[in-house]
Amino acid sequence: MAPPDFDEAFRERLHELFVWRRDVHHFRSETVPDEVIERLVRIASLAPSVGFSQPWRFVRVDDPARRKSVIDSFERANADALSAYDGTDAQKYAGLKLAGLREAPVHLAVYCDQETPSGKGLGRRTMPETLAYSAANAVLAFWLAARAENIGVGLVSILEPALVTQALDVPPAWQLITYLCVGYPQEVNDQPDLLRAGWESRDPRATTIIRR
Repeated sequence: MAPPDFDEAFRERLHELFVWRRDVHHFRSETVPDEVIERLVRIASLAPSVGFSQPWRFVRVDDPARRKSVIDSFERANADALSAYDGTDAQKYAGLKLAGLREAPVHLAVYCDQETPSGKGLGRRTMPETLAYSAANAVLAFWLAARAENIGVGLVSILEPALVTQALDVPPAWQLITYLCVGYPQEVNDQPDLLRAGWESRDPRATTIIRR
């Protein structure tokens, strides 16, 4: 089979997809069809992984009690994070909406299976952390695929991993990579929320190549 020809028009659209991939925390109430979520997870599973280990594990959280445990964990962790700031930063932090856990119709916890037999350990003997990096690749792939279907994704990292893992009743060898809120966004923007809120500015070092 001949490889596809990714022309200039495609590359421009791909660039737009990256620009408009934003962290979403405000969701509309309508549900996302199950088949859409399943398709997005299949696309995410095309992500690169060290030694073809494919360590990502997507856990859909529908049970109200389990969701409440996650929300409670976020609220505790968020209050603790707020206490680490003072002055203007504390005021700004308190005004940020950092999760759409209550509004998002779909919750997905993404784990890395540290004991996955796939790949037989290839490529990670000296850098075992590449297993978690591989799972993170799947998160980004899911995020981009969702945005291409006008579905918003919000990444939640302000959590207590051990308590979330316990609440979701997953194997102890699974490492929580992130928790995703998924749904149709109330609005879309091509600028990060934290940039628009004045929490941070763009770092010129992020687009600089260091040569040695």
